[in-house]
Formats: sequence, C-alpha cells, structure tokens
Amino acid sequence: MGLLAGSTVMLLTVIWGSCIIVGKCDLHNSVALDKQDTKGFSLKGSGVSTDLWTSYAAMIMVFSVIPFIIVQLPQILNSTSGRHLAVLISLIVSLILLIAYCIYQVVQPWIQRRRLAYVEDKHVFFGFLRHLRTHALGRLLTDDGELDKDIVEKLFKRLDENGDGYLSAAELKALILGIQFEEIDLNEDDAVDKIMKDFDSSNDFLLELPEFVDGISRWVNKARSSGASSGIKNFGTTKFLDDVHHQTRQEHAQLKGGDQTDEVNEGVGNPKLTTLKAVLLLVLGTIIAGVFADPLVDAVDNFSDATSIPTFFISFIALPLATNSSEAVSAIIFASRKKLRTASLTFSELYGAVTMNNLLCLSVFLAIVYIRGLTWDFSSEVLVILIVCFVMGTFASFRTTFPLWTCSLAFLLYPFSLALVYVLDYLFGWS
Repeated sequence: MGLLAGSTVMLLTVIWGSCIIVGKCDLHNSVALDKQDTKGFSLKGSGVSTDLWTSYAAMIMVFSVIPFIIVQLPQILNSTSGRHLAVLISLIVSLILLIAYCIYQVVQPWIQRRRLAYVEDKHVFFGFLRHLRTHALGRLLTDDGELDKDIVEKLFKRLDENGDGYLSAAELKALILGIQFEEIDLNEDDAVDKIMKDFDSSNDFLLELPEFVDGISRWVNKARSSGASSGIKNFGTTKFLDDVHHQTRQEHAQLKGGDQTDEVNEGVGNPKLTTLKAVLLLVLGTIIAGVFADPLVDAVDNFSDATSIPTFFISFIALPLATNSSEAVSAIIFASRKKLRTASLTFSELYGAVTMNNLLCLSVFLAIVYIRGLTWDFSSEVLVILIVCFVMGTFASFRTTFPLWTCSLAFLLYPFSLALVYVLDYLFGWS
C-alpha cells in the first residue's frame, strides 16, 4: 500500500512538475507556442498547454478515487463492523470502474471525432452569422440578443437574385464568399453543403424564407448558449458574435491538440490484435502483481531489517522511484519536444497511470485483503492519495495552460505527503 501511494504521489508531484519545466514554452494569450522558449524561467511568461482531452483524463483520475473513499468509510464513521463488507463493495466498484475506463479508452477516438465535428460545425455557422451581420441591412440582433427577423427577411430578398422565393446553393455561395475557414480546412463549397443540409428541412436543395429564418435563429440561440456557458454576456452588441466565434476557434484548437500528423501519432496496423494484446498484458500484469505481492513485502522487510532503514522510506520513496522510472523517462522525453500535442500525451499518460493505480492495482490489493480476511488499516496512505489526486486532478480539470509557477505546487506536495504519512503513522499511530 505504501508503494501504491508513493507511486501515485511521485507521478503527480515530482514527475508532473519536471514535465512542466522541460516542456515549457513561451505563453501568448494564455496558450503555449510550440517550440518557442525565449522567456527562460519566467514564472508567468512560460509554461505548458494541453488539449481538452487531457483535462478529461484528469477528471477521470479524480473519480477513480471513489473505491478508496468506500473502503475507508468504516474508519471515517469510527465503526468496527462492516469493514470486510466495505472491502468487498470497494472491490466491486473498482472493477466496474476499471472496465468502464477500458471501454472509454476504446471508444474515445470515436467520441473525439464526433466532438471535433460538432465544434467544426459551430465554427462554420458562427462564422456565417458574423458574415451575415456585416451584410445585413440593419442590426441583425436586438439588444437582448434575439434575431431581428425583419432584417433577415430583407437580406433573403436581396440574396434571391431571380426572385423565385428560394435560395439556391449558388446564391448561398455568393453570400459566404470571403469567409475564412482555414482553421478547419474547409472551402466555400463545403461550407455551403453544411449550411444547406442544416437549414433545408424539406430536403429539396432550396432554402425557403421560413427555413432560412429558422436556421439562423437556431444558431443564434446556440451562440447565446455557448456564450453564456463561457461567460460571454454582451448579447446585443456587435462584438458578441466575434467573441463566440473566437471562443469556438480556441475550443477547436484545444480539441484538435495540434498537428494530428505528429510523429507521435502512430497508426495501428491491426486494431483487433492490438486490443487482444492489451487485454492479455493487463491480465498478465494483474497475475504478476498478485503472485509477487507477498515476496515484495518480505523483501522490503528483510532489506529494512538489514539496513535499519524504516520500511516507510523504502516503500514510499525507493520503490516508487524504481517502478516509475520508465514512465518518468518517457514522460520527460515527450515533454521536452515542446509541442501542445506531445505535452497533451505526456500529461494524459501521467493521469492514466494514476487512474490505473487507483483501479487495477487497488483491485488486486483489495482482492487479497478480502480473500485472506485481512484488516484494512491504511488510513494515512489513503488520505495522501485522496489529497494529491483531488488537488492535482481538480487543478488540471479546469484549465489547459499551466504557467511555470504551477510546478512549485506539485513539488511542494511531495514533501508534504511524505511528512503527512510519517506523522500520521509514526506519531499518531494510524497504521
């Protein structure tokens, strides 16, 4: 248990902070510029940026501590009964969360593509609304952000060059000429197709006035909702559509996470074979962890007796340093490439490793405790895991840019965790 807690703490403190230092780039408008590191060790002027999916990985890591809370409930309630049942419930919950996490990893690419496609649609339609505003014969939006349908009707009649009461694809294309879609690699023809499919409820490839008004009104409402969720409230001003369009561009950049052709984005030759291999490695790792749990503890005890070094320091410091060495080297190498894409992979790997600690490793440990009828008495280790995971996970869940000063928070948590466990175990007798 000391190894599990020490591993989690080291990943989220020392290794996390080191990745911030080696991966830092110049910050511009709260975003790190790839491969630009001219500001040295500026605490606020340099840092690391990640994509939104990395924030989601941090959120998942926070939820993965639920089994720890469940197994600790009898101690929290100061109850001596129900401890064995709490171990069983925690074991079941950790296994369910482990399966759910594995399924999420499998379907995440599909979710990412769907989310990215939706944001690209928002980018197109919000850009279309901005373009309409500049071509409208008056104010497109009222003071409270509602669509002025009379202005839209006048615009429709002006665009309807042949006066047949419909807007064709050619007439619609004449309207959107000049809109820049470089950020999502889209030309005017693709944009016309998107708008036509979304607005054309009759599927006749022609837009009637009600369809044109309803389509624009629907996306104005989406712009208002998107703006409100991001704190943008200047609904009736001309700047409102500019702000929501800029916010959508930023969201698209964060979701895309840099160049998808980056060298770290390697293709998978045979997905089924890779999935099978991953499952077998998980099973093999679980078996190895279960078989060698006792010998590992005996080896730590014997080494502690021979060197007179407390087992606390060996299990909480020395062993995590050895077991996390490969992940530390891999994370630091990726972070040193100083790109948003590689930074996202680096921190996602760290959060994923902690999540697997909290689910897979804990499941093995709980199974041994339950089967052998052992007593769960690891309050100090659990408390440290909860504090570090909650602080770092919450911190990383609600931001995608980390200035250099944030590494100090991570580094300070490491000695704090060591001191807390030592004080609780050896001075207050929690263990």
